[in-house]
Amino acid sequence: MANNKRVVVGLSGGVDSAVSAYLLKQQGYDVIGIFMKNWEDDDDSEYCSSNIDFVDAAAVADVIGIEIEHVNFAAEYKDRVFAEFLREYQGGRTPNPDILCNAEIKFKAFLDHAMRLGAEKIATGHYCRVRDVGGEFQLLKGLDPSKDQSYFLHRLNQAQLSKTLFPVGELHKTEVRRIADEIGLPNAKKKDSTGICFIGERPFREFLNRYIANEPGPIKDERGRKIGTHVGLSFYTLGQRQGLGIGGLKEKGAQRGGGEHQPWFVARKDLATNTLYVVQGHDHPWLLYGSLHADDLSWCAPQQPTPGRYAAKTRYRQADAPCALHYNDKGELVLAFDDPQWAVTPGQSAVLYDGEVCLGGGVIASAAALNTTPA
Repeated sequence: MANNKRVVVGLSGGVDSAVSAYLLKQQGYDVIGIFMKNWEDDDDSEYCSSNIDFVDAAAVADVIGIEIEHVNFAAEYKDRVFAEFLREYQGGRTPNPDILCNAEIKFKAFLDHAMRLGAEKIATGHYCRVRDVGGEFQLLKGLDPSKDQSYFLHRLNQAQLSKTLFPVGELHKTEVRRIADEIGLPNAKKKDSTGICFIGERPFREFLNRYIANEPGPIKDERGRKIGTHVGLSFYTLGQRQGLGIGGLKEKGAQRGGGEHQPWFVARKDLATNTLYVVQGHDHPWLLYGSLHADDLSWCAPQQPTPGRYAAKTRYRQADAPCALHYNDKGELVLAFDDPQWAVTPGQSAVLYDGEVCLGGGVIASAAALNTTPA
């Protein structure tokens, strides 16, 4: 079908956005590619892949036969995303900058830019879908359950959803790679990017160290015994297992093969005393949470969900967890889970679902462990 409507596609250099652009062109849209540069503090670093990504995106545009424009959103990114990211870390929380980047850059700064280019819609390579129900827009999970990215897009509003297409949301990743291979895209076999959007694959602690002063303090176990020293609370997240710098703690007379050699996990951060608490064993009660409070709420659904039964994710790549929702007198979202949730982390997002429909969510402010005895 020839519809000649203009769609601006965010080309990242990856295979998902490349196939998205190809599919839209096949459907008759007037497609323009935009490569977004969001970070420029260390372009010469081995970890910053934006130059390689732009070359890949330009090669894709060439094969598909569309124009590509390079747009720099680094200033907006620093103001709207990175400053908030640092604030959260300094407050001892663990933010999710990719969620903020989607809401503030990819679907705000980029959307505004696309509209100035005369676009009717924008498109990205995210694995999710939008459904128009009588002029109200639903954000749906992608059909590939292992790739669904609705969690990262839950802060999009109705206006943003109404202007967005997700061409690969109906496909499985294997099919996306097959199409890329079939049409000879140069990045058909390029591996998926991981890591935080602007940090790339670099060692995280080394990166954060440039911006946040480290204040070492004690690492204690659940009984309050000091078993090590941490490098600064900002550098740890709940449930973290690697990089704690403590070995097993052997009890006098403990049986070999007993629980004393179980791995250590970060369980709590006490900002007042600058203490990091760790526990042994993945299923330790201090790591299991029955409920949470979330604030900074944002709904992609047309209306705020009413109290009742839903499912929620407290981290990406987690199965939907059945829960009961209500709001407290501060207007915070309160979720009570049917089954305990592991390492619910302040600063991360709690995202609400009704079946395949993503309703939105909020930033986790606090969570109640099943075992609430203070350390």
